[in-house]
Amino acid sequence: MRTYAQYCPIVRAVEVLGERWTLLIVRDMLNGGSRFNEIARGLPGLSRALLSRRLRQLQNAGLVVRSADGYQLTRAGQDLRPLVFGLADWGARYAFGDPRPEELDPEVLMWWLHGRIDISELARRAVIQVEITDRHRKFWLVLEPGDASICYTDPGFDVDAVLSADLPTLFRMWEGEIELLDAIRAGTISLTGRRWIVRGLPRWLQLSPIAANVRAARAGADVPAMSTMD
Repeated sequence: MRTYAQYCPIVRAVEVLGERWTLLIVRDMLNGGSRFNEIARGLPGLSRALLSRRLRQLQNAGLVVRSADGYQLTRAGQDLRPLVFGLADWGARYAFGDPRPEELDPEVLMWWLHGRIDISELARRAVIQVEITDRHRKFWLVLEPGDASICYTDPGFDVDAVLSADLPTLFRMWEGEIELLDAIRAGTISLTGRRWIVRGLPRWLQLSPIAANVRAARAGADVPAMSTMD
């Protein structure tokens, strides 16, 4: 590992966490990712070889341990939560503008989204077809008691509801910039189908773990962001 040759705790922390992708791996693990394939699915720009290397580095640094159940954060790794979500708060306030085209990956969004659906209310299967209108793509959320999965090809079940929007709008909804019900009322998102699903999905969908940070930043958008630092 390259060092900065300075005796300072900030420098030591940057030496451990400053490599490309490292903090995003920690972010996904803080949000529940534990198996190699789960982490890889959420970070498609990261090669599997580099993911293996970064996980080994995190193990060597005492932040991650490996077991039969995958990878788990140690106490030191869990203690990064305030730092990671502090970065989310700062980023939402000072660095989070309109989405760039290269940031909008429909498969990543569907992977994230399916992992943040509360299925505790479900007593039977619900199949929601997601249509991304500007990409001409379809996905299927298969929600069952005890399990939520995302299908990239037609699973062969009857569709109970259809959620339809363009990809930038779905990302803004996921990140907390717009509310699902507000978008439905405005017509930028369409949700049709069985009434119990149309009524339930806005409750079931928990959105991004940093949606609260984005909402708070938007609520304070009229406050000059950087003037206090001049």
